[in-house]
Order: sequence, then structure tokens, then C-alpha cells
Amino acid sequence: MKRLLPILVLLGVFSMMACEPNNPFDTGPVYDFEGNLKIDSAKIVAFLDTAQIDSLYRIHDPSGVVIIVQEDGVGTRPTSNTVVYTDYTGSLMEDGSVFDTSNETIAKENEIFDENRIYSPLSFRLGAIPRQVRPGFEIGFSRLRPGTKGIIIIPSPLGYEDRTEAGGRIPPNSILLFDIDFLGID
Repeated sequence: MKRLLPILVLLGVFSMMACEPNNPFDTGPVYDFEGNLKIDSAKIVAFLDTAQIDSLYRIHDPSGVVIIVQEDGVGTRPTSNTVVYTDYTGSLMEDGSVFDTSNETIAKENEIFDENRIYSPLSFRLGAIPRQVRPGFEIGFSRLRPGTKGIIIIPSPLGYEDRTEAGGRIPPNSILLFDIDFLGID
């Protein structure tokens, strides 16, 4: 019986923690990746039906990411561990509001300028662990060649999911549009 007493005490403590309203093990509802992807895919199709975007062609990746190629690049596509260089402007598909850019002029025009930031092309390693960019961004660039100009449309499950980001400029479950100028690779 003396051996069982510590085990029973521990079980009692854990059972009380489970009833606690601030249970550290309760992470809330699980994000519905497939459900949100289905919702976003329908919104993207509706957007593309009415959006007047000049393009050479469009790539509908099986992941749900859509790449609109406006100017084709040349050379090889980036693969895992390739460093990608790009200028970009990120906006919300819903209302077109700009939430981030590598271009200082665009940042000022959209009142998101940060005087403590250096505005320059973004560089990231494709497939880096931990990730350096959102999954949809990597998927988009893996389908393009250096020199490409276009738009990458990222459904929320491959963007920021149900999190609020960029100081509140990206609401939960936002579909993201990135105007990109794929500068090159290393």
C-alpha cells in the first residue's frame, strides 16, 4: 500500500490539473487544414473568375497554391537548399490591402513603412528547417524560374492559418497574394 500511495497522489494531482481552466495541455481546437483549404479554393476560383490580371499562363498546384506568370523566367527551377532572391509585395486577396513588401516606396505608399527596417530583396533557403517563409511561398517559388514576374496566391492553410500576423494586418484564415519579381538563385 505504501508503494501505491505516491502513484495515487500523482494521479490525483494530474486529474485536478485536467479540470483546471488554464490547463497547459489544452491547446484548443485542431486547425481544420482540409476544410479551410476547400473554402479557400472556392474563394480563389471566384476571385480568378472576376480578377483582371494579365498573365502568360497560370499554374494551379495540387497544394492549392496558384501561380500567375506574367513574365517568364529562364534557367533551372530552385530545388531544396537553393537560396532564392526576390522582391515582393504581400496583400490580402479579400480587400487588396498591403501587409508587407521588400520595396520602401510601396511601404510608404501603403502606410506600413518601418524606419527600423532595411528594405531590400528577400533571400531564403528553399526547404530550410526551420522554415524561413510560409509553405505556400516555397511551393510557389519551386514552380518558377529565375527572372519570373507574377503573382503567387496562397490559401490560408499554407499561409498563416488561423493566426493574426503582421501586427494585425493579416487576419486569421486570410488568402495571401504576393506580387513577386524572382531575382535569382544561388
